[in-house]
Amino acid sequence: MNSIISTQRPVPISEAPLLVLLLRNQVPAGFPSPAEDLGAQRIDLAQLLITHAQATYFLRASGHSMMEAGIFDKDILVVDRAIKPRHNHIVVAIVDGDFTVKQYYQRAGRIKLKAANPTFADIVPQEGQTLEVWGVVTSSIKQFPV
Repeated sequence: MNSIISTQRPVPISEAPLLVLLLRNQVPAGFPSPAEDLGAQRIDLAQLLITHAQATYFLRASGHSMMEAGIFDKDILVVDRAIKPRHNHIVVAIVDGDFTVKQYYQRAGRIKLKAANPTFADIVPQEGQTLEVWGVVTSSIKQFPV
């Protein structure tokens, strides 16, 4: 199971702005382009990433079951508990007391949590098993070694 590491009870992020400098130029991920003047503006990362501040949490992913969805081990997930989960949302769920991150599948009254890595089994709730969708993942933040 791809679980979420949490040594403490999650606490919502603050409503304070987190201002960073955004360069106006786009960076090609293909062929290089000639350098242009670098214009810049300040953006509020909290405003960009968070819709419901009092219901939003940061959790760190652990494991490899969501790699094909772009979620990797140690990524920081932005999770909004105010969003009602819908089919195909990436969610943080609690299954029998353990946190996991999976794709929410809901069709014809059937619910399952789908892994985004073929080497991991989907979670199909069984009789007597508890499953609670804890929140919807709205963003994933990656850190690269420097």
